[in-house]
Order: sequence, then C-alpha cells, then structure tokens
Amino acid sequence: MNQTVRNKPTFSPSPSAEAVLADSIGDAAFATTLAKGLVVLEAFRAGATLLGNMELSVRTGISRPTVARLTHTLAELGYLRYDETIAKFRLGARALRLAHPLLSDMQFRQAARPLMQELAQSVRGTVSIGLLDGTSVIYVETARSGDVGHAPDIGMPIPVVQTAMGRAAAAILPAAESALLEARIRLDDGAAWSAHRERYETGIRDCAERGFATCYGEYMPSIHAVAAPLFHARELRETFAINCGIPAFRLQPGQLESDIGPRIKALAVSVRSLVNEAEPVIEVRHARPGSR
Repeated sequence: MNQTVRNKPTFSPSPSAEAVLADSIGDAAFATTLAKGLVVLEAFRAGATLLGNMELSVRTGISRPTVARLTHTLAELGYLRYDETIAKFRLGARALRLAHPLLSDMQFRQAARPLMQELAQSVRGTVSIGLLDGTSVIYVETARSGDVGHAPDIGMPIPVVQTAMGRAAAAILPAAESALLEARIRLDDGAAWSAHRERYETGIRDCAERGFATCYGEYMPSIHAVAAPLFHARELRETFAINCGIPAFRLQPGQLESDIGPRIKALAVSVRSLVNEAEPVIEVRHARPGSR
C-alpha cells in the first residue's frame, strides 16, 4: 500500500511566455529575444492556426518589424511554415518535436491507458489525464468510447477555474501555492473568476471531502464531467488529475455524483497503485477574504 505523503508541487504563477516577458523587464539575465520568439509561437492555437505578421503583432503586442524577423527565423528553423498563397504562417513539424520528450517522460500514461479505456467504454464517454500548467490544465492522455462525438486532444489546454479537471488538479496544491494560482486567475481573467469562483472553491472542498469534483457544463454545455486528483509526480515535479466526461443526455439525474464520481476516484487509486505514486494530501480550504 502506498504511504500518504505531503508532496511539494511548484506552481508557476506566470505560465505564458508573454506573462513572463512582461514580468521580467529589467532582468539583465533574461533573454528577451528568445522570450519574444516563444510568445509568437504561443500565439498559435486551435481556431488560430494560420496567422500573418500583422495578426501576430496585434495578438502579442510585439512590433510588426520585430515579429517579421522572429517569424523569418522560426520558419528557417522549421518551427513555422510559411504559406505563400495567403502570406501567413502555421506551426511547423519541428514544434511538435518539443512535446515528445515531455510526453515520453510520463510513462505512467501507458500503464493507465487500459484502465482509462475500460471506464470510457463502460460509461460511453471520455477519460483523460491532465497536467497542471499555470491557470490551465493540459491533456496528456485520453481514451474514449467509439460513440462519443467530442474527444479531447493531447496537448489541448482547458481552464482551471471552470473545469472539474482543473479543480481536481488545483486541489493538490498547498494553500500558499493555491493562493498564487487564484491570484493569477483573477489577474488574467477576472470575469471568469467572478463567474466560477464559488463552484471552483466548492470543487476543491469536494476533492478533500469525497475525492472528486464535478462540472455540469460550465466549460462545454453538452458535456458533464467529474475529476479526481491523481498525484504530484515525484520525479517530474508535475501535478496531474484524471477526469471523465460524458454527454449530458446520457446521464440520469444524480448519476454523475452517485456513480461516475466514485468510479473516477477508484480509477485514480488504481493508477497510483500501478505506478507507485502516493495519494496526495488535500487541504480543506475555506474562501479567503478578498477572493471574491
């Protein structure tokens, strides 16, 4: 049996290159040009896969001449690909290479996948593992039943504050790091914090009290989800959660909490046992003054 220990996750309060760039003005050791290049790469995302220099300048706040030099360099290196017919860039294949060493270090994904697939088939939904990254959780593994229209993609980010997965991952953080996370959410997206704060805090309390958090369509109206804290990986020093998403029309009233929640909690226990990771200690928290 795994011993329950208190791990020490490290939350990065400035997750994006753009935020770090803004926070590092005056730091003589900070490579500003490199940071700007990463800001340009991070401007590409689902729904914005083709961008020209002017669009990149508007999105990043970097001057157009500087953007032009950066995109030229990134294209020469293979991280961007230029489409001459529309005078826009898209991410190049070399950018994809950066993800492989990170994913290959997460060997527990392969051990967990058969169990994830079994639950996904049983509930006719999806089961995924996410990695906490600043104010987002990034999907690093996913399994689905054959009749689910929506399935998360590996590498897709979702917001911490309005998802069961995000709440379950945030629940693992010690109080001091949780405060940093909440401060960053309020700074980055005050409207989302105001709209979802109460359910976010309830989700973290639920993780402490019953081992899982719920989300009734706050992120995707057609999908209801539960998620359980997974672990803070000792070697990787990263925080993970596991979720199960099901089309809302397939759920009976109360089924998410009475049936699916306990099953995702049990799956988290099984995955930890397989990979010899300790059960995370979750602190019971109360709403902090000024968090509204």
